[in-house]
Amino acid sequence: MRGLHADAGYLLYRLGLRSGQLFNTFLQESGLRLRHYAVLRYLVGSEGALQRELSTRLGYDPSAIVGLVDDLEKLGFAERRPSPDDRRSRIVVLTEDGRAFLRDTDEAGRKVTNELLAPLDPAERETLQTLLLRVADQP
Repeated sequence: MRGLHADAGYLLYRLGLRSGQLFNTFLQESGLRLRHYAVLRYLVGSEGALQRELSTRLGYDPSAIVGLVDDLEKLGFAERRPSPDDRRSRIVVLTEDGRAFLRDTDEAGRKVTNELLAPLDPAERETLQTLLLRVADQP
């Protein structure tokens, strides 16, 4: 086991699994999963996105995005609208119900993060956040 724990990629994978499990447990009541939440979180920072943009930015297969957006539409959290730039395209936008859902889940997100990062002091958490952003922003 020592060899695996020396591998940063493996440790990040394990941390991602643990984070996903904790968050999915919280989201279970709503019927959503972390992938749905990621789409909503992306949309909150934009005025809408094409499905192919969601696929690229979130790293999900385009066919998975279709299903995720379908689920979010059924719940009233997102909707597809005609793109102002191209009438053949549709953009996905966050609805007011979607925004309310995200506000309601903010506390849960903090709890998941606090549980995951409990062994770290505030300065270490800030350093970890900075380093993860630097690594995540690579092409």
